[in-house]
Amino acid sequence: MSHDPRVAQERQRLLNEMVGGVAPRLWCPPLTHYTATGALDTARMTAHWTSMLPNVRSFLIPGSTGDGWEMTEDEIAALLDCAVALARKLGAVLLIGVLRTDVPSMCNAILETVRTLRERTKTDDPIEALKQSRVCGFTVCPPRGAELTQARIQAALESVLDLGLPTALYQLPQVTENEMSPSVVAQLAERYANFLLLKDTSGKDRVAMEDRGQSGIFLVRGAEGRYAEWLRESGGPYHGLLLSTANCFSAQLKAVVAALEEGRGDEARNLSARLTRVVESVFALVKDLPKGNPFTNANKAMDHHMAYGREAGRVPPPMLHAGVRLPEELIGAVGEVLTEADLIPATGYMNV
Repeated sequence: MSHDPRVAQERQRLLNEMVGGVAPRLWCPPLTHYTATGALDTARMTAHWTSMLPNVRSFLIPGSTGDGWEMTEDEIAALLDCAVALARKLGAVLLIGVLRTDVPSMCNAILETVRTLRERTKTDDPIEALKQSRVCGFTVCPPRGAELTQARIQAALESVLDLGLPTALYQLPQVTENEMSPSVVAQLAERYANFLLLKDTSGKDRVAMEDRGQSGIFLVRGAEGRYAEWLRESGGPYHGLLLSTANCFSAQLKAVVAALEEGRGDEARNLSARLTRVVESVFALVKDLPKGNPFTNANKAMDHHMAYGREAGRVPPPMLHAGVRLPEELIGAVGEVLTEADLIPATGYMNV
């Protein structure tokens, strides 16, 4: 499908306006940290975000890694309050994850969030309210259902895009049980300049491989591993990465992107391969845990070592949304993987 250049130009203008410049190439869905009683641990989140800020300043919240599918409405509201305050304080940019399984719930959540932000910023203009709150847009998945046809998926996403707000689409078949086809994405891109970004965590990459930037959509990969080869400098289809492991390896992932940009392809691929080995090992360790999801569990286990460094074994393991801690033996096993790869800091960000 040929794309109207005017739509692509307006899309680029709106994306640049909402992120405050050139679109970042590295994004992170930050972990949600909890106290021993299950309350939101704002002090820990502040320290964690601050530790990431030199390398990544764009956050999807709440994403799957941040427990967005498990949270209640009140928990999400509290998390967004915390995130907006942190984004304003630290100069970060937020993409709000609207992780709902049906269109009415998606639209209601978006409109309610906009209403709240308009009240707090004392402006009637929804775009201005978003910008003042450091929010660049909303992310939605297709509605859940393996039986949904592409026509129904397209109609559902049109209902969200018809709200006229900056929007990212999220390919997440692990949860939705379906995928947007390249054709559906192309048709939406042709019609909606407010369709700014596509995140694909499927690991199949069908949309990006067909689109390859022709539509003007900013394409980010959410699947883990082989990071360097998926970016455009290596002949891949993606503009950037939106990765759970940026919670722990923001400096290394930023270095992969920078090395590619500067023509140091071998360095980028070597670092990418090193990270891939570590991530595959850690995800294998968490795959059978009964609580939480693999993205959250793997990153909470690794982040525990980033937070406390060599003292990590003396600190109780992190809490999950389910109200239980990760097993101590898992923390130890993950520590061994990170130590072998020379990725544990001597002093963690909680001990600085």
